[in-house]
Amino acid sequence: MKELRVNVEEEMETLRREILNCTKCGLAGNRRNPVPGEGSLKAEVMFVGEAPGVEEDRQGRPFVGAAGKLLNSLLESIGLNRTKVFITNVVKCRPPRNRPPRVSEIAACRPYLNRQIDLIDPKVICLLGNSAIKTLLSKEISVGEAHGEAYRKGNRLYMPLYHPAAALYNFNLKPMLFEDMERLRSLMRGEVKAIKEVPSSSLERQTKLYDVL
Repeated sequence: MKELRVNVEEEMETLRREILNCTKCGLAGNRRNPVPGEGSLKAEVMFVGEAPGVEEDRQGRPFVGAAGKLLNSLLESIGLNRTKVFITNVVKCRPPRNRPPRVSEIAACRPYLNRQIDLIDPKVICLLGNSAIKTLLSKEISVGEAHGEAYRKGNRLYMPLYHPAAALYNFNLKPMLFEDMERLRSLMRGEVKAIKEVPSSSLERQTKLYDVL
């Protein structure tokens, strides 16, 4: 079992307070509550979605609405629960009318996400939907082509998945999500050998774009 470094809890709490008081972008002016994320600091699997929704904004917790209930079922299908993983979003505040987050908003929140990843150091990062995929993996990869596939970027493993909210509107996606979770279980067990490499230059180009916005 992964040991928790002595200072991780303290550093994560400091980061959480920074997020709660953040005013780096315009999303801060419309939020009820920032949503830093939650779960185990020893998590081997981290889930990264797009942005908080209405219920998440109200409670200050990630994935607590209808999509969250489906995520809970997906976790249970492979013997996990919310206490064993870490769940967060690309941006920590709800965009107006649940619109996709803008590049400048993602750039403002990106350091928070990077620090969460560094502190938790998960074995696999599951990217829920295109915003997470394009932020952390490659802007040239889409969920339709990549869901359920294992990717290596630097020293980390990623698995793109459909966002649970998408399956609430397109019921054909729900069986795919459960199938992809089984592939996640296989990846965690080291049974997946076909792991795709993502060139470092792909993310570097994207990071430079965020840096200038």
